[in-house]
Amino acid sequence: MATPSTERNAVTSGKTRLTAEPGKQEIVITRPFDVRREPLFKALTDPALVPQWCGGPGHPNTAVDHMDVRPGGSWRWRFIDPQGSGVGLYGVYHEVLPPERLVYTFEFEGVPGHVLLRTVRLEDRSGKTLLTEQSVFQSVEDRDGMLQSGIKEGTVGSWDRLESLLLEG
Repeated sequence: MATPSTERNAVTSGKTRLTAEPGKQEIVITRPFDVRREPLFKALTDPALVPQWCGGPGHPNTAVDHMDVRPGGSWRWRFIDPQGSGVGLYGVYHEVLPPERLVYTFEFEGVPGHVLLRTVRLEDRSGKTLLTEQSVFQSVEDRDGMLQSGIKEGTVGSWDRLESLLLEG
């Protein structure tokens, strides 16, 4: 059986498409949203909204410890398990260009030293939005570890809840 780094890994689930090219240190995830990009950008950057949509495949399970959404500002979230304990993830914002783009670092506390750079782009599509998330890893092995961690399922669930939240609001 081939490993993720030796075969093209392009998976579509509902509206979400995840692509990981062989030998590349990146994952690109795209998703069209049936909402304008201004409220979508707000939901991605508002610490009161993130816990309502972000988390595992079944339900939101994220606590936001802080989000200072500005260049040089930091963020820290925790994924909380059913027993109430959690694992932290954190980073630093490098670019914040509302409502078009966010660039920030991302690191799991459980696997320190494996930092990725994430760029989130929101493209206006006649009142709807195409979200493109590009995560660049330090190595193909780090990228493969993220693929094996369940990123696809967590992202699909989170973005489905995010769109529902925005359509209801």
